[in-house]
Amino acid sequence: MIEQLVDIEAKDGPIETFVCRPEKKGPWPAVIFFMDAPGIREELHDMARRIATVGYYVVLPNLYYRLGRGVTLTPECTDPNSPEHQRMFRLMGTLSNELIAQDTGTLLRFIDSQPAARKERIGAVGYCMSGPFAVTAAARYADRIAAAASYHGVAMATDKPDSPHLLGDKIRGEVYLGFGETDHLTPPAQIETVRAAFEKARVKGEIEVYPGAGHGFVFPTRANYVKRAAERHWETLFDLFGRTLN
Repeated sequence: MIEQLVDIEAKDGPIETFVCRPEKKGPWPAVIFFMDAPGIREELHDMARRIATVGYYVVLPNLYYRLGRGVTLTPECTDPNSPEHQRMFRLMGTLSNELIAQDTGTLLRFIDSQPAARKERIGAVGYCMSGPFAVTAAARYADRIAAAASYHGVAMATDKPDSPHLLGDKIRGEVYLGFGETDHLTPPAQIETVRAAFEKARVKGEIEVYPGAGHGFVFPTRANYVKRAAERHWETLFDLFGRTLN
């Protein structure tokens, strides 16, 4: 495995980015990994490595880069009673689908400059906060993003004009959305709103609800971790990328 930390120059400053890929000669299909709200940490690096080991060039940017270098949160951010939890929501509030769309353009230009990365049929994956970011990227860069996946993504159906559920007619790639059955942040009505909108727009892909899983079921360090659902997440992600990016 080859991994490195790079600064990708963007309009609003350098984006600190973790990049990893197999050691064998590429080029490898590229995957943009959008972080969740707690920010960059070793847990995400390990997930990026797991994706890379099966044959991908993975780009994991620190989306909080506009606030300074190394901005992230401590594990206490998932405790609703902690000050760090309130700070997490303040950091989340500095981001938007539009800003991430701009950042995605920057990341795509970086990928285009890398000999070890393929330039076509790029993948995107997001978790929690960044589920909408992966879908937004697929809509904004429909000619580049061949596959987008979201797991326990929030704010997938809102009353804003850039709500992910309204973007289906702009997406050309395949989309997979995985929701937790007991996730209080994505009630069944919201999931069905997304499903109906994507079916109407004839988005190619699948929406799956994971039985007995709550918010954050993918992450082993979370109280809501569900191993069965987490492993199912890896199965669906690798199946999606394997069919669409290779």
